[in-house]
Amino acid sequence: MAATSFTPIVSAAGGALIGLSSVIMRLFSSRIAGITGIVRRLLAPYANGRPLEAIVLIMGLVGAPKLLPLVAGSRVTQTVSHNALSMALACLLVGFGTVWANGCNSGHGVCGLSRFFIRSLCATLIFMAIAVATVFVVQHVTGR
Repeated sequence: MAATSFTPIVSAAGGALIGLSSVIMRLFSSRIAGITGIVRRLLAPYANGRPLEAIVLIMGLVGAPKLLPLVAGSRVTQTVSHNALSMALACLLVGFGTVWANGCNSGHGVCGLSRFFIRSLCATLIFMAIAVATVFVVQHVTGR
């Protein structure tokens, strides 16, 4: 199994930035900062004539790891599977879960929990339980 580093200060700072950005979005656009809901607004029939919000979000998600070396002096490293079948299956399962839960972990976990929505609590508990089970199975099946 590969060891991971414990970074409580960096993790807390990242969480605080996510929370701050969701508050700013709610204040200025009256919308919830759920990533899937924002991205979905780019697609028909959900398009609302305001694609800039979604485009800026996607640019931020893609661009932030590229800007990190300029700010922090270290680059982001991430390991992604080269198994196309497992990646396709993972994408389908995440997409299905997001549609079924009517949102993703950013919408439910950050915005829904802070508004004390029971539905968001249930969704977040299910997301987390499945994530823990997936990591456990993958680590024991692949030996990583």
